[in-house]
Amino acid sequence: MKHMKNKIALSLSLLMIAVLFLTGASINVFAEEEKITDSIIRTTEDWPTYYDPGVGSDYSSSTTQANVYDPLLFPLSDGTVIPHVATEWKVSDDSKTYIFKIRKDITFHSGNKLTAHDVAYSLQRMLDIGEGYAYIFQSVVESVKALDDYTVEFKLNKPFGPFIYSLVRLMIVDQKTVEEHYDTSVDTYGDKGDYGKTWLLTHDAGSGPYKTKEFKLDEYFLGEKFDAYFLGWKGDEPKYFKISNMTEPVAVRTAIANNELEITDELQPLENYETMSKMDGVGLAVWLSGNTFQMMLNTKAEFTDDVHLRKAIALCFDYDTVVTQIYPGATVSRGPVAVVLPGFSEDIPESKQDIEKAKEELSKSKYAGQDITLNLSWCAEVPEQEKISLLLQSNLAELGIKLQITKKPFGSMIADAQHVETTPQISFVNFSSPYFEAGGMLRTRYHSSATGTWEQMEWLQDEELDKMIDEALATVDEEERFTKYAKIQKYIYDLQPTVWVFNWVEKRAARTDYMDWPPFTAMTEGKNYFMPMGFSIYCRDMKLK
Repeated sequence: MKHMKNKIALSLSLLMIAVLFLTGASINVFAEEEKITDSIIRTTEDWPTYYDPGVGSDYSSSTTQANVYDPLLFPLSDGTVIPHVATEWKVSDDSKTYIFKIRKDITFHSGNKLTAHDVAYSLQRMLDIGEGYAYIFQSVVESVKALDDYTVEFKLNKPFGPFIYSLVRLMIVDQKTVEEHYDTSVDTYGDKGDYGKTWLLTHDAGSGPYKTKEFKLDEYFLGEKFDAYFLGWKGDEPKYFKISNMTEPVAVRTAIANNELEITDELQPLENYETMSKMDGVGLAVWLSGNTFQMMLNTKAEFTDDVHLRKAIALCFDYDTVVTQIYPGATVSRGPVAVVLPGFSEDIPESKQDIEKAKEELSKSKYAGQDITLNLSWCAEVPEQEKISLLLQSNLAELGIKLQITKKPFGSMIADAQHVETTPQISFVNFSSPYFEAGGMLRTRYHSSATGTWEQMEWLQDEELDKMIDEALATVDEEERFTKYAKIQKYIYDLQPTVWVFNWVEKRAARTDYMDWPPFTAMTEGKNYFMPMGFSIYCRDMKLK
C-alpha cells in the first residue's frame, strides 16, 4: 500500500511538473506571438518566392528583395531615382564608363561591412547565374570592378540610356557570407559550386531594413527589423514583415477582418475588395500602376504561329466587359507599353473588340476553314483570371475556335515557360516594367534574350526587333530614344504577339486604422504613385500607430 501511495504521489508530481512545463511553454509561445503580431506588416502574394537577388524577379520575390537587400540606387514614387548604397557617380564622355562612390557606413546582417567589392561581386554573380533581373545587364555590362574599397567602376560595351534607372534592380549581397555557403559538391558554376543559391533559398546575405527571421519556402517569409540599418529608425516602423502565399479570397477576407493581415495582395476578386472596404478600419488603396494584364501568344506553336489568327484573337475579345465588370477602373491597354511609363507612344490605338474584323483576319489565316483548338493557362493564384478565360472562350466560339482552359499554379507556369514545346498557345500574365521607363518593358517582354522565362512566353525571337531594341537602349538622348521606342511599339503592335488587355489600377485592401502606407496616403491626397514592382510594400516607409 505504501508503495502504491508512493507511485501515486510520484505520478501526481510528474503530472504537475508536466502541466507547469507545458503551461510555461505555452505562455512563452503566446508571448512571442503577441510580441510579433503587435508590430508587424503582413501581406499576401502569389508564390513561389525566390528572394536571392541573383534568382527571383516576380512580384513576391521582388517585394521580399526590396525589404531584405539594398539596391545601388533607390526609386521614388515619381519615377526618379536617388543615391542609396551609391552616394554619387560620374559618367564618361562616351557614356560607357560609370564610376560610383559607395557609402562607408553600411553593415550587412552578418556584421560585415559593405564595400565596393560587394557591389562588383553582386553584379558579376547576377551575370554569371543569368536568372532574375540579370537580363537587364547581360548585354550591356562589359565589366565591373572595385577600384578601391569604396569606388566601383562599371564599363558598358555600349551606351545604355536608362542605365541609372535600371540600378534599382542591382541588390547588393554580402560576398564573404555567400562565399562561405557555396555548395562545392556540384560544379554548376565551376569552382563557385552552386554560387550559394541553395543556401540563399531560405537565408539572406543582405543589408536591408529587414533580416530573415524565418522562411518556410512553400509558405511564408518572416523578416525582423535590422536594428543596425544604416539609415536608422524613427521608432514607429513595423518590427516584423511577413509575406505569405495565402491568396484564397475567404482566407484573406477573414484575416483582414480579424486584424491578422495588414495589406492584401492585388489579386483578389472585385467582390472581395468591395466587402473588405466596408469593414471598420479597412481602406482600399487604388492607383494606376505600371502593371499590365496580357495574353501571351506562343508564336512558335501551331495556330498562334499565324499573325492573322493572332489578330483575330485580339479583335474578338470583349475588353469593355473586363474593365467595367471584372476590373472596374482599369484602363484598356494601348499596345506593348504601360500608359504610365515615360516613352509610351500615344500613336498606338486602344485595344477594341470588332467581331467582323476578327472574322476577316481569320479568313486570311493559313488555318482558315480548319478545326482550331487552343490551349490556355491561367494563374491559379489570381481567381479573376478564370472569368477572363471563360469570356475569351465565349468570344472565340463566335469564330468557331475552341478553347481548352487549364488552371495552373504560377510555379507551374514558370516551369512551362522554359521550353517552347511546353508553353501553351495562350498564357495569362500580369507584367510590370522592372524600372520606370518604356525600354525596361520593351526589352524584358520582347527581346529574344528574355525567351524561356515567364516574362516572355511569346517566343517571338525576331532578330530585326532585337536590333531595334538594342539601338534604342543605346541611345543616350532621351527624346531621340523615345522616338525609337515609338517605332518599336508600332512594329510589335503589327506583329500582334500579345493580346494587350488592360493597364492595372492596382487595388489592395489595407488596415488603415492603425497603419500609414504611402500608396494609400498618395491616393487620398490625389497624388500620382508609381514604384517598380515590389517597392510599394517597402515596410521601412510604413508607420504603425
